[in-house]
Amino acid sequence: MRVRSRIKITVAGVAVLAILGGLQLGARPAGAQPASGGTLTVIESTASYGNFPGLDPATDTSDAVDHDYMNAIYGELFRQGPKGNLPDLATGWKISKDLKTVDIFLRHGVKFTDGTPFNSQAVLFNLKRDLNPANGCICLPSFPVSSMSAPNPYEVTLKLTKPFAPIISAFIASAPNWIVSPTALAKEGEKQFALKPVGAGPFEVKSMVPSTSLVLTKNPNYWQKGAPKLNQIDFTVVGSDQSAYDALRAGQGQVYESFDTYSLIPNLKGVKLTPIIPSGTGASAVQLNTTVAPFNNIKAREAMYYATNPGPINKALYLGRATPTQSLRGPGELFYEPKVPGYRTYNLAKAKALVQQVGGINVTMPTLSSSTSLAEALIGEWSQAGIHVTFKPESFEDNNADYTSNNWQVKLAAGGGYDPGILLGLQFWYASHAPFTGIKDPKLDAMINEGVAVSSNQARAKVYGNIYKYISDQAYSPVLFFAPYYDLTVPGVSGTGLTTQGPEIFWDTVSLSGRKN
Repeated sequence: MRVRSRIKITVAGVAVLAILGGLQLGARPAGAQPASGGTLTVIESTASYGNFPGLDPATDTSDAVDHDYMNAIYGELFRQGPKGNLPDLATGWKISKDLKTVDIFLRHGVKFTDGTPFNSQAVLFNLKRDLNPANGCICLPSFPVSSMSAPNPYEVTLKLTKPFAPIISAFIASAPNWIVSPTALAKEGEKQFALKPVGAGPFEVKSMVPSTSLVLTKNPNYWQKGAPKLNQIDFTVVGSDQSAYDALRAGQGQVYESFDTYSLIPNLKGVKLTPIIPSGTGASAVQLNTTVAPFNNIKAREAMYYATNPGPINKALYLGRATPTQSLRGPGELFYEPKVPGYRTYNLAKAKALVQQVGGINVTMPTLSSSTSLAEALIGEWSQAGIHVTFKPESFEDNNADYTSNNWQVKLAAGGGYDPGILLGLQFWYASHAPFTGIKDPKLDAMINEGVAVSSNQARAKVYGNIYKYISDQAYSPVLFFAPYYDLTVPGVSGTGLTTQGPEIFWDTVSLSGRKN
């Protein structure tokens, strides 16, 4: 599975608590002034962004973690800001009234770092390559493209097979958003290109040791005057949170991404903690396979709703920092609704009664290791209602095999994507044709299709409100909460989406004050 977005549902342990007690991280020297230049060291954990076997968008098989590297090397056709999509290497777009034709307008005068032109032919080459089914991009359902053309050197036209309103949002954090140099690819070949890719972004690759380190240097010919601000970015992978915090404490790094060890938050001293608006993962939920027993019976599904109490779990695992929701969406995402009319909330007596009516519920829940703590907390709650769940740890490969064979009863999932019509949105988990679904409901399929076939956000919001209520009425999937994660930065670091709240980091804006390298 290839998913290029921030996707991480973890509850880290408390083993590193002693390390951070009273810790003062990287204080800026007295009198230090902001300055351009310098080298920023970004520490990444293998549990979040640490796996990058290669950085060719069309062939990268890393799971959901490489978008930061890609954005820095290639730039983006479109960026996702806190309030929606923004142009970058594209200057704008136009979507026809019937939502079936998309014109993308490109920035003039841009060159790849090998000196070749960034133009519509290069973009067209990339889109055809990325959307080739042989490359297996999970983005394909979000790109219902029937044909594409380049009317002039700075315009690309996409013809769609159906109306698809969120087509621009579909680019964000997916292969088609990153444009490689066709010349460099042909010269180097796919294997070598993946190790030293060539794009038109703010930085270029100096060196790479796959899944270990990535050194990027400033692109001196970047299209935006005065950017990037840094001379170099060193991405360094470590094996654990403890190793990352040790490195920050020793002054060996200035940034750590996707922190979610909530128990440590009260102990952090001298470090900025910036919440990240979700771009890939929204609310966590309990996924029920309604095609097999016992959850082909709505009463069994209702029992799961009534036996689930997110509040205590939020307090115990997330220090109350998670945001409860009933709509499969998180705050900061389009069409987020914290309350859904008629949603079945915690009621232990009703849960017990329903369990008795269906003759008991005994199921197995395969779970990825990153979600173990959440799974165990839920199993503890469900047991109070007489629901017996056997915990089964599994790998990503086993998880995928479960869905392929329809050999599962209950799992943990996460509704995701800034727009619910794309990527890990509603169709990924709940449409009949989806690879990771436990629901076969033509009415729900039609509603999900309607959500991408109307243009105005007001009309779409109404459709998605109806979808949330229908899923709730059918008791298809108890929803939990959105658990935030954070970027950690030492004093002197600043940048859009890094030290300001945002769904993605704009690496061309990041600066480091008071240090010279």
